[in-house]
Amino acid sequence: MPGMTALSLDSGPTDVPLLEETVGQCLRRIAGTFADRDALVVAHQGVRLSYAELDAQVDRLARGLHDQGLRQGDRLAIWSPNCVEWTLLQYATARLGIILVTVNPAYRSHELRHVVRQSGSRWLVCPERFKTSDYLAMLTEVRADLPALERVVVLGSRDWDDLLRSDGELPELHLLPDDPINIQYTSGTTGFAKGATLSHRNIINNGYFVGLLCGYTERDRICVPVPFYHCFGMVMGVLGALTHGACVVVPAPSFEPAATMQIVQDERCTSLYGVPTMFIAELAEPGFATYDLSSLRTGIMAGSPCPAEVMKRVVTEMAMTEVTICYGMTETSPVSTQTRSDDDLQRRVATVGRSHPQVTIKVIDPQTGAVLPRGAVGELCTGGYSVMTGYWADLERTAEVLDSQGFMHTGDLAVMDTDGYLSIVGRIKDLVIRGGENVYPREIEELLFTHPEVLDAQVIGVPDARYGEELCAWVRLRVGAEVSEDGLRAFCRERLAHYKVPRYVRLTDTFPMTVTGKVQKYLMREQSTAEYGLTAT
Repeated sequence: MPGMTALSLDSGPTDVPLLEETVGQCLRRIAGTFADRDALVVAHQGVRLSYAELDAQVDRLARGLHDQGLRQGDRLAIWSPNCVEWTLLQYATARLGIILVTVNPAYRSHELRHVVRQSGSRWLVCPERFKTSDYLAMLTEVRADLPALERVVVLGSRDWDDLLRSDGELPELHLLPDDPINIQYTSGTTGFAKGATLSHRNIINNGYFVGLLCGYTERDRICVPVPFYHCFGMVMGVLGALTHGACVVVPAPSFEPAATMQIVQDERCTSLYGVPTMFIAELAEPGFATYDLSSLRTGIMAGSPCPAEVMKRVVTEMAMTEVTICYGMTETSPVSTQTRSDDDLQRRVATVGRSHPQVTIKVIDPQTGAVLPRGAVGELCTGGYSVMTGYWADLERTAEVLDSQGFMHTGDLAVMDTDGYLSIVGRIKDLVIRGGENVYPREIEELLFTHPEVLDAQVIGVPDARYGEELCAWVRLRVGAEVSEDGLRAFCRERLAHYKVPRYVRLTDTFPMTVTGKVQKYLMREQSTAEYGLTAT
């Protein structure tokens, strides 16, 4: 009706149907269509596989897993940085209906214990060590607490090699797209690990639509420096490439700025993935200007809000004119919204785009559940094919986030504009209420990014006896910067309302982060509260 206020409810296009196939069926189909095209390049291992070669190696590994006793529905955990074996296991387990449990390679022994025990994993695959992590020593510490764990296979060992030598037959299996195929333990920024259970339909389609909105074809080469254990790597990267016959290029076991740009140059990559902190590191890398990044066309920046200044530099200095911003979470496979390649720069720096195909999003009042008018800040909810089946073996925590209509309550504060574009203004838990005023840290972070001597900034709330909460800014400065903490406060004071000016400014070299580059603000709050001698509220 004329004059009615539009609601913050939007559904993505439905003209492209969902892929109704399993991950294994999709690999077989694509390998038959693009047999001779590169499927996977792993630079640090000197590996280059065509789709036909990848499909054949996956079959060999699947036969080995089956011959040695794993069956549909069993859980196999992988605890490893990025490598060719990771991708082979991703596909081989999917081909057998084995549920792959992805373990953060930065986890220590107590975290490993929780994931393997809670998932009931029968097997664990890991390297002997990586950098300072002695995986086998950590496993030994907790092995007695893992009664369901029957076998550990060490990458590069004879046991692993034997899996690839099987001459048995692949079993005839009746796998369905809705079958669970992956458990991803997600703590986000809260440190609370839960096993998001995802199906073939969840992840194959999310990868497909991510690639569709990036304009992928079999000619694209996607540089994936983000970890495979996370949806960004294994869904948006591996399956985003698979569903379009494109190639995945892996620069290193874990993120290295120089190695990433070198492989983009050497392999003529057309797409580059990363969280904002990765792009910040690449832009700051000594010799950045010497790399030839002209082959880049697109890519994805996701994982946390992208500072506008960083986005502008990625577009202008890294040739990523069609770069897209994605928003999502592990529980939604992960992407819910994405900017389009023809969106102007302002849309790409100020929003996280519009609803993904076959996905519905809404912004609600977190207290009442009512859908809010467009332009109002509320909690973002996502519905559609991409929503997880639930948290593994945890009905109580599943019920806390999935409502009766199947919507995932994200815990993120968002606002939808009149055209359906979504902006994330923070986490509900990160909202700072100072003397009754709502303050969104993102606004202050964006302002600090415009300071010429600031490299990165994160803003949190800390307890305060008078106002309830005060603002604290953690700031990383550029090399050679001379601005002081007082200078940064003065910079904010000239440009912000008084209640938005950080009382505390803390200069730092690093932020506490997850392995995927998400800043862990809860740890920053704990550290700042202790350092400033504040009383937690």
